[in-house]
Amino acid sequence: MDKMDKFDKSDKFDELDEFEGQLRRAFERRPAPPSLKRRVMERRQSRRTFEVRRRAVIWQRLAASFVLAALLGGGIAWRHVEEQRKGEEARKQVMTALRITSRALDQMNARLAARDRADHE
Repeated sequence: MDKMDKFDKSDKFDELDEFEGQLRRAFERRPAPPSLKRRVMERRQSRRTFEVRRRAVIWQRLAASFVLAALLGGGIAWRHVEEQRKGEEARKQVMTALRITSRALDQMNARLAARDRADHE
């Protein structure tokens, strides 16, 4: 059993040594690939470009919404003003018709009054 214990201990030490070796290799300082900086800067620039475009699209949509709201509001206001103008024109026509009718009735009443006077004389 003594040999077995030694064997187990030496296996464990070998595994630990191997693990430490892997750790050392993993933490060794290696120079960065030559294209790494360029790739990082390109990715950074593409993200900035994407953000700028995204913000521009948001502002364009917001501006388009304001323009659309102004057009709809202007259209409604124009329609209201147009209806008021048509109503005013119709009122003027009715007033003209009433004046003409009133004048015609006054003339008819004057004729009837003259006829009644002529008949009574």
